[in-house]
Amino acid sequence: MVKPPTPTKRGRQGRGRKPRDPEEGLNRLLDLRRVTRVVSGGRRFSFRATVVAGTKNGEVGVGTGKGTDTALAIEKGLRRAKANFVKFPITKDKSIPYEVEAKFGASRLKLKPARKGRGLIAGGAVRLVLEFAGVENASAKMISRGTNKLNNALCAVEALKKLK
Repeated sequence: MVKPPTPTKRGRQGRGRKPRDPEEGLNRLLDLRRVTRVVSGGRRFSFRATVVAGTKNGEVGVGTGKGTDTALAIEKGLRRAKANFVKFPITKDKSIPYEVEAKFGASRLKLKPARKGRGLIAGGAVRLVLEFAGVENASAKMISRGTNKLNNALCAVEALKKLK
């Protein structure tokens, strides 16, 4: 007599994420907005996607794409993020070499290096940019009160550009 398989906690087999291709790099959707254009016949809707892409090895980029479909906008954003890669040095402790400040639009940011084991102390868009860049030990402080994810992410990229 054949014993039936025991059920697992996950439920059905075969569900879950497929493994990532390491050569593809890492990317994540930061923000997705529906934007409207008023024309003579009414309103036209399109989507704006902000995507962060990085290699976790000192390279990161932020890109925006607009399209009539969300998938189209995300694909354009990913292409632009990869085209706008910024390369910067990382210390052996997976931190940044020195303190740096940057401003983009209304966003102002201060990045500080941290000791090994301290972790990444940052929030929101800045944390995502630093994670995909490969920074594991650093502290980031938004000086402005701006909550615009796109401006905050681009401000973080500007700060990383200043590292040489």
